[in-house]
This record gives sequence, C-alpha cells and structure tokens, in this order.
Amino acid sequence: MPVKSVPLQVKMNGGTHIENITAMVQQALSRAGLRSGIVTVFAKHTTASVLIIEDEPGIRADTKTMWDRLVPADPNWQHNTRNPGEDNAHSHLRAQMQGVSQTIPFTDGQLTLGTWQQVVVVDFDTRSRTRDLILQIVGE
Repeated sequence: MPVKSVPLQVKMNGGTHIENITAMVQQALSRAGLRSGIVTVFAKHTTASVLIIEDEPGIRADTKTMWDRLVPADPNWQHNTRNPGEDNAHSHLRAQMQGVSQTIPFTDGQLTLGTWQQVVVVDFDTRSRTRDLILQIVGE
C-alpha cells in the first residue's frame, strides 16, 4: 500500500490560537493521487495539538476558556521554575492532554469528515511561531 509524507507549515500566534487546516489537508490529499485510505495529521511540537472541531467563533472562544480553566498559566509550574525564562509549562500540559495527531479516513480522494467537522491546529504556546506538521497518507 503506498505511503506518502507531506510536510506543512502553519504560522501561529500562540495563546490558544486555532487555525483551520482542512483545506490544506484536502489539497495535499488530492495531490497525493490516492483514492481511499487514511491520513494522519501530526504536529511536530510539544506545545501544539491537532484536533477536529466544529470551527465557529463560539467554539473557538469556548476552547480557549476551557483550557484557561483546566490548565491555567502559572509561574509556579515546575517547568517554569526549573528553566529560567520559561513561561509555557501550561502550553506543554495542554498539548499532552489534547494530543498531537488525528487520523482521518478518506474515500474517492476526499476526507470523510462529518458535516460540521474541521481539522484545526491549536497553538498553546506563549509566543508566535511557525508550526511544522506532517501528513502521513496511506492508501491506494
């Protein structure tokens, strides 16, 4: 079964910034020329996550609020106190809980997402940066 790896880069703002990458994933899948299989979207970072959401402003705001409540920024996290200058322990913890990848089936060259499902990257870090993603496409 053919396997194709496709690198993607996404400019992110930190602070639980959410970026919709569904179209980027679909374009890469279309270029791969495979008809059916699975695509895994993997973030090569410890302070970012890939997830599937209904991407609308209310969910974006609620997602940030949820993470601020569940894992608040705190200068007393051990990562911050043991590493001078670090302030992103909460970013690492949030990404650990959320996970760094999603696997999506595709049929007839199209992602088989539900009506409201969108693939997004969430950047939990405390500063802007470019995020590196890998799409691993397996299919026929």
